[in-house]
Amino acid sequence: MSVRIHILLPAILFLTLYACQPSGKSEPEEFSVTTDSSTISTSDTATPVFMYGIRSDSFDLIHGKIKRNGFLSEILIHHGVTMQEIDQAVRNFKSVFDVRSIRAGNKYVLFCDRDSNARARYLVYEHDPTTCYVFGFNDSIYITPYRKEIKSEIKYASGTIETSLWEAMMADSLHPSVAIDLSDIFAWTVDFFGLQKGDKFKVIYEELFVDDKSLGTGKIFGAQFCWSGDVITAIPFIQEGRESFFDIDGNSLRKAFLKAPLQFSRISSRYSASRMHPILRIRRPHHGVDYAAPVGTPVHAIGDGRITSATRENGSGLMVRIQHNSVYSTAYLHLSRFGKGVSAGTYVKQGDVIGYVGSSGLSTGPHLDFRFYKNGSPVDPLKVEAPPVEPVSEENLSRFEVNKTVVLDLLETFD
Repeated sequence: MSVRIHILLPAILFLTLYACQPSGKSEPEEFSVTTDSSTISTSDTATPVFMYGIRSDSFDLIHGKIKRNGFLSEILIHHGVTMQEIDQAVRNFKSVFDVRSIRAGNKYVLFCDRDSNARARYLVYEHDPTTCYVFGFNDSIYITPYRKEIKSEIKYASGTIETSLWEAMMADSLHPSVAIDLSDIFAWTVDFFGLQKGDKFKVIYEELFVDDKSLGTGKIFGAQFCWSGDVITAIPFIQEGRESFFDIDGNSLRKAFLKAPLQFSRISSRYSASRMHPILRIRRPHHGVDYAAPVGTPVHAIGDGRITSATRENGSGLMVRIQHNSVYSTAYLHLSRFGKGVSAGTYVKQGDVIGYVGSSGLSTGPHLDFRFYKNGSPVDPLKVEAPPVEPVSEENLSRFEVNKTVVLDLLETFD
């Protein structure tokens, strides 16, 4: 697959795109941080040099990394800060930053006096790519957060599938998050396991940078997939305070899941990282929800999908697994029997009966152990946020049409 990536210059068009959107919560103010690594001048007439909001040309700078099992106190005491001062900062500003969360390998910078004592006046600890914490030991003692400046570039990429979306994007040096975002947006409408040579895509997106290092994608401003001859366009739109993606007719690109796969009397066991197994009598993760119900209660597929297995699996008993799309899958354990026509490779619709409640495998009584997976990892079925599936409402159609026109025009500007 060949991928073309460009920086989209007329970014002002996106102001038009979002000008008609209702305002949400405003972003918190962030401090802009400059990390100028140029040679520091001691001339009084030179332009002041700042790092993390501190005039760095007034100090000698010492750079380092937190050692394994290392403590900031060891670093600071070695540079003239007393244990009493350190304790005061840690105790009084615990709500700002808990020093127990310091990570080995992270960078720090000491700002030391230019005299024989070389006392540290500031220590800056870089907690993550965007956030650092400044420890001050001057007339006042404090800890305060600073946010590095996040820069963004609006880009577009297009390509034709040769093997897979993921492999081709990696080969063409796109940030992995672009492929992840596209697979999530089109999860319900494009079978990413069934991509064919010649399928095409386009995407307009924002890429975020800190210190010239990419943090991945920010907003997706519009995307298009040509899959099996069908062209599917994703148009972002904010409705009822939440952004989702819609097709050109204003229908959601997502589908809903059923709240539960059966009619049940009660939840007998919940999702847990450490549950005492009722038979084995050992603690181990329980990555599902147990619904107590009589033997023979019908079990329904919570969404459209393809059955990947319908077999007996050791302690899970009779079990059905369904792949709903490239992101979501589910499993139904301890069944007494399978539904009619249920077998690996069969496609099912939401609500189809795939089996019946039983007590097969390691089970103390009739129930359904229901499991939910996102990108292959188990998640709590009771905490899965159902994606918005309502179409654009009548009162929002005029705003949506403006968004659609801008997105389609921009997607047409490149191949």
